[in-house]
Amino acid sequence: MAETLTAAMTEAITLGDVLVTLTRKDVKHVHLTVHPPTGRVTLVAPRATRTEVARAYAISKLSWIRDQRLKLAAQAREVPRRFTGRESHYLWGRRYLLAIEEVAGKPLVKLSHRRLTLQIRPGSSAEKRAEVVHAWHKSLLHAAVPGLMAKWEAKLGVAASGYFLQRMKTKWGSCNHAAGNIRLNTELVKKPKDLLEYVVVHELLHLLEPTHSDRFVALLDRHWPQWRESRKELNALPLGPDSWA
Repeated sequence: MAETLTAAMTEAITLGDVLVTLTRKDVKHVHLTVHPPTGRVTLVAPRATRTEVARAYAISKLSWIRDQRLKLAAQAREVPRRFTGRESHYLWGRRYLLAIEEVAGKPLVKLSHRRLTLQIRPGSSAEKRAEVVHAWHKSLLHAAVPGLMAKWEAKLGVAASGYFLQRMKTKWGSCNHAAGNIRLNTELVKKPKDLLEYVVVHELLHLLEPTHSDRFVALLDRHWPQWRESRKELNALPLGPDSWA
């Protein structure tokens, strides 16, 4: 039988220059998070937690919150790409130099040892070049994701109805529990493949537990015990200027 979820109760707590979004859920422990890339702060607490208790807890963590925000502010961000020769581009966690070859044929992208070669019609705009590279990125993800999903669907005992790829500003992935599908940020093609796998596992687990409850954390601990390290590494990598504005 499907688990019945009670609506979460949410309110805002203002602590000087820090706004904390307090959400009460059916959890046993408090979870305080500073979210990249903007430093948004959330506090998930057991449903019976009084506002003054949550406020006191957040105040006790103000130093930690500000420290995390400073780290996010200092985090490296990719320079906006112009898609010109000798420009740096990332693929699966490795840095490649872009080479431009102007040809009359159909645009395509080729990968060699440390070089990414974009074959494009003469006079093509930066927007057109970006469109071709993005389409290639999606093709690489479409080649990688189905195998990962099949592997973890079997391990987790779930069956997703499908997946979608899209640019996402504030999430690496999401799960529509009702529809049974997941969405993945196309920026993941720039990150190491094990981090793509982590996001796939994370979102598939939401088919078992829709919220970030204690049960969800326990499932992560069981199936991807290094998830804290993976999350930290993922959020420490350079942020794309377009998807993570």
